[in-house]
Amino acid sequence: MTTDQPALEQNSAMTAQQTSDFQADQVTTIAGGHFVHDTYSAFLAPLLPLLKSNLGLSYTLVGSLAVFMQLPSLLNPFIGYLADRISLRYFIILAPAITATLMSSIGLASDYVTLALLLFTTGLSIAAFHAPAPAMIGRVAGPKVGTGMSIFMAAGELARTVGPIVAVAGVSWFGLEGIWRLAVGGWLMSGILYWRLRHISARPSQLRKAPLAEIWPTARHVFPTLIWLMTGRVFMVAALTTYLAIFVRDELGGSLWLAAISLTILEGAGVVGALLSGTLSDRFGRKRVLLVLLGLAPILMLLFLYGPTWLTIASLIGLGLTAISPQPVLLALVQDEFTEHRALANGTFLALSFLIRALGIWLVGMVADHYGMSNAFLFACILAFLSLPAVFFLPPRRRPA
Repeated sequence: MTTDQPALEQNSAMTAQQTSDFQADQVTTIAGGHFVHDTYSAFLAPLLPLLKSNLGLSYTLVGSLAVFMQLPSLLNPFIGYLADRISLRYFIILAPAITATLMSSIGLASDYVTLALLLFTTGLSIAAFHAPAPAMIGRVAGPKVGTGMSIFMAAGELARTVGPIVAVAGVSWFGLEGIWRLAVGGWLMSGILYWRLRHISARPSQLRKAPLAEIWPTARHVFPTLIWLMTGRVFMVAALTTYLAIFVRDELGGSLWLAAISLTILEGAGVVGALLSGTLSDRFGRKRVLLVLLGLAPILMLLFLYGPTWLTIASLIGLGLTAISPQPVLLALVQDEFTEHRALANGTFLALSFLIRALGIWLVGMVADHYGMSNAFLFACILAFLSLPAVFFLPPRRRPA
């Protein structure tokens, strides 16, 4: 039986190479894994208020917990490099089970160092999933890469919508120390992914692999512009997704449930935005869609901070539709520009996103410690305005051959 395995992989690869169709079943399977995986990785943000009070942490220290979880994202270029050459489908298959187990165990950590180590280990699992998975989407989506990325990212945003409610409900049912019981969902999803993806290669389908040095001329033009653009956007998203629950509890005096619901509203709107943005960018162009989204997001942030109370929910919905939703467009743009090294380019993009996000989380936390959380959000908003001109320096979209 084992001698049939290479043949099965070769047939699967040949099938992928021979079709240019959008393979909806494979896209939805990978997106389903993304949903379950990110539901568990979304546990941290809504539980930060509890962890802050239980461990007596400052804003900077409690925000740094998110940095520890994302630190292994620095390995994404290496993982992506491997994914362009060997199939890493088992990274995708096993990650939901591992991430679910680790994130459901955060209530068992008795001190800050233990919690930081647990979150760092979780980050390794997260990196192992997110570097090869978008490249696999880019392969099975055919000519509709933007649509495939929208479905993939919408699944992640839906997970971050559901995750806070699941986490807080788990605390209500079992206590913070007892939410380890929730890990079963991740293991079930890994079983489904094994059944559906065990014969599908995670490698790009091109027969010819370009030398690694060939990506440098494109990378040196594309990535500096992306860094400029991402700096403003990622700072604002870091402020919203990492500190929103704390903002609601400390600045607005809300309960843990209200903080979780606020995150759910934000991420729920992000689901719709992520689902639409990549598809719209296929039709109207990446730059046009980015210009609209990134231009509206800081305006809505100001409305959230200084507008009347009755507009708070509408502002959060608007921020979800605009601030969060550019990610599928950016991922599609990376896939457009690096067709023969998609996983490596995607891993590099995610690593850069982490570095900027980590800096954003630390700076927003430091500003909050010294000047208050509202001023920290305003700081992130100003940076978002300053990065908007970067859109005009992005390369025009390449059309599929």
